Amino acid sequence: MQPKFLVAALTLALGLTHGGPGLAAGDPPTRAAAKRPTAPAQPGDILARTVFQALVGDFALLRGDAKLGSDAWADLAVRTRDPKVIARATEIASFTRQYDRALELSRLWLSVEPDSLKAQQTQSSLLVLANRLDDLAPQLAQLLDKDKANAGTNLMHLNRMLARISDKKAVQSLVDKLAAPYDSLPEAHFAMAQAAANAGDNLRALNETEKSLQLRPDWETAAIARAQIQARHSGKTAIESLGDFVDHHPNASEARLTLARLLIAEKRYTESRQHFDRLVKDNPDNPEVIYPVAMLALQNGDTATGRNQLENLLKTDFPDKSTIHFFLGQLDQEQKKPEAALAHYQQVTAGEQYIPARSRAAQILMQQGKANEARELLRDTRGGTPAERTQLTLAESQLLREAGRHNDAYIVLDRALTAQPNDPELLYEAALTAERIGKPEILEIHLKHLLALKPDHPHALNALGYSLAERNLRLAEAHDLIAKALSLAPEDPFIMDSMGWVLYRQGKLTEALQTLENAFRLKADPEIAAHLGEVLWSLERKDEARRILKDAYKAHPENETLASTVKKLLP
Repeated sequence: MQPKFLVAALTLALGLTHGGPGLAAGDPPTRAAAKRPTAPAQPGDILARTVFQALVGDFALLRGDAKLGSDAWADLAVRTRDPKVIARATEIASFTRQYDRALELSRLWLSVEPDSLKAQQTQSSLLVLANRLDDLAPQLAQLLDKDKANAGTNLMHLNRMLARISDKKAVQSLVDKLAAPYDSLPEAHFAMAQAAANAGDNLRALNETEKSLQLRPDWETAAIARAQIQARHSGKTAIESLGDFVDHHPNASEARLTLARLLIAEKRYTESRQHFDRLVKDNPDNPEVIYPVAMLALQNGDTATGRNQLENLLKTDFPDKSTIHFFLGQLDQEQKKPEAALAHYQQVTAGEQYIPARSRAAQILMQQGKANEARELLRDTRGGTPAERTQLTLAESQLLREAGRHNDAYIVLDRALTAQPNDPELLYEAALTAERIGKPEILEIHLKHLLALKPDHPHALNALGYSLAERNLRLAEAHDLIAKALSLAPEDPFIMDSMGWVLYRQGKLTEALQTLENAFRLKADPEIAAHLGEVLWSLERKDEARRILKDAYKAHPENETLASTVKKLLP
């Protein structure tokens, strides 16, 4: 037994000095026939039984037997009527998702301690979990009434508490009822606004935020909420209202930051930059301001400002320095500064950016001709979860592919599939790599396995269909596979390209041309250009074909499919 459980059990048990009538949560224990005279239970016997039952309950929980553990503690709660035991039993019942039992225990708790705020709050939380709004309304109303000194704060917590309930209209109705007696508080109107917004009632939400601002004109949170609601219909209106608030409250940093975001959404970059400059000027050492300013600057393409603010963050107490080094590494890599990028990536030591940073560092080493060092870096990287191990495998295979070592890439993927045979990402990548090494039969095996796991995987459907079309095999099947992929991702230019190609293989040149032209308009990809050029050539529109192929080849001379088509048609 873990010590904390033992201590909890003994502490609770040793604090008991009374017993109660036995109403067991499960079946009551069998009692001996009343004919045999028995001595009255001694205090020591009661204590021993109590300790024993507490230990039984906690041992059961440790073994994973939730029912036995909950049964033991529920029985103990009913027999002892001790508040600490009842609280523990209620907690266990809730944790094991026995919400009806937990509610019954909470009622017992309140009958023993009717003034216990914790018991009342626990029951309210349980009613939320059980989705019992009718019972919840009077309970919450009572809690609000008992704590009038903190009514505003409690009203602000209402919507967060009710977030689990899926019927947002019912939640709105409940919040309206609970907030109505507190009409003079801005928090009441804000709570009603939140509930209305969650229910899609934007007009009501806007009206209630206006009321909250009338009661508290300098309330930054309400001003931001109002602008966010307005932005659903008009970015211009949201900017005007929040801009007016910021003009009257120039030190409202959160409002100013939200305003900058709204301006970026409307592509008003010069104005947004002015607010960024003011934010940084007013908060030069505040990471909560500097970080979003840096991110927004990068999103806006302002890499100079983004880099400057990221470097400033490294001088603050910002807790996630790894993320900052990752972004700085990206900037250096994009600006062709591999050594500086490596230095930043090496300082990413934890968090969700850890594996991407190691993968990028390996990529740089590979580009520097240090293939063995790159692979060792990835293999020395800890992958604690299957998903992380998959990421590392994909990174290594990508490095090998980029180096033209397709056979080695496939070996890495095949080895990983031995340990994770049903990993969709590994199956997909192994399939594509198998095709590159001239093993379409292996591609087909992997893709069919993947589609058995995920029948609606659009890229797997497309890859299998395209492979068949490219080899001019089973064209009807290829068409059906690609058609299904296109129905799942109708705007994907690469799937459209596959459809155009299978139509070409089927001799449906007019349909093929239309489909490929649509794909090329969406994405001027070299392979799409190659297919489009070939269809145009077959339709005797050779001048158009030459123009498209020459332009594409000038931009992408390294593309094998395009190069092959150019060589065939434009010798």
